[in-house]
Amino acid sequence: MTADPCWIDGELSSTLPLPDRGLAFGDGVFETLLLYNGGAVLLDFHEARLQAGLGRLALPASPTVLAEAVTRASRVAPTGYAALRVTVTRGGGPRGYAPPAQQTPRTIAQLTPLASDPGTWREPLKLGLSSVRLAKQRQLAGIKHLNRLEQVLASAECARQGWDEALMLDDDDHVISAIAGNLFVASRGRLVTPRLGASGVAGTRRRAVIERWAPAQDIAVTEAVLDVSAVQAADEVFICNSLQGIRPVAAFAGQRWSAFPLARALHDAACREPGMAGAQ
Repeated sequence: MTADPCWIDGELSSTLPLPDRGLAFGDGVFETLLLYNGGAVLLDFHEARLQAGLGRLALPASPTVLAEAVTRASRVAPTGYAALRVTVTRGGGPRGYAPPAQQTPRTIAQLTPLASDPGTWREPLKLGLSSVRLAKQRQLAGIKHLNRLEQVLASAECARQGWDEALMLDDDDHVISAIAGNLFVASRGRLVTPRLGASGVAGTRRRAVIERWAPAQDIAVTEAVLDVSAVQAADEVFICNSLQGIRPVAAFAGQRWSAFPLARALHDAACREPGMAGAQ
């Protein structure tokens, strides 16, 4: 067993059969799940988003594909936290963009131990503003499809600039998200997160903040169109994703923050989520 075991269509393998439309066209979707002692955190949210993505692409994968991958990985998962990426592509097919009449989706799952503990409150981030814009495409907005070149380019820019993360805008100068996470800004005890009707990924932790963690703390949350000035004027700012949880922002575009009461409360709520190490 390798350090990062990989399963292709349920079988341990390190070789991807070709042709594959995921490699050729980015024709597929994926989920990155946080596992703790082999159990998946917020599996129901990941399953819902995966099924939404499969439906949007008219990709006929099994409705149990994610649960099966988690079960398989749980048998060999390390103690503590690990990341499980599950990718579903349309599989093989003849040359050309058009999906084949007969489709056999392919599932690729890779398990990677995590060195960091998502339950630990981490140092606040220094945020930049990426020059890479997120394209608008309502048919793909919200889902986690395989076309991530915008994030690849933005991550390269982030490394060059020495930022920890960066905000990404659309072509109308609206804030959409961070490179690898959703954004929340706090003002007067209320949270606002960007509306994602035309671009961006609707993250599972974003959904958990909106539907579970913020309501449990009596924190109001709204979705709205945001620009950079709204982020600069916020009382606090944080981002969230599956593997890092809630991460506060210490600096962005000349603004600095040192107090993060809402982010800390939501981080503590996330740590109590079933499956996390801190859950009761």
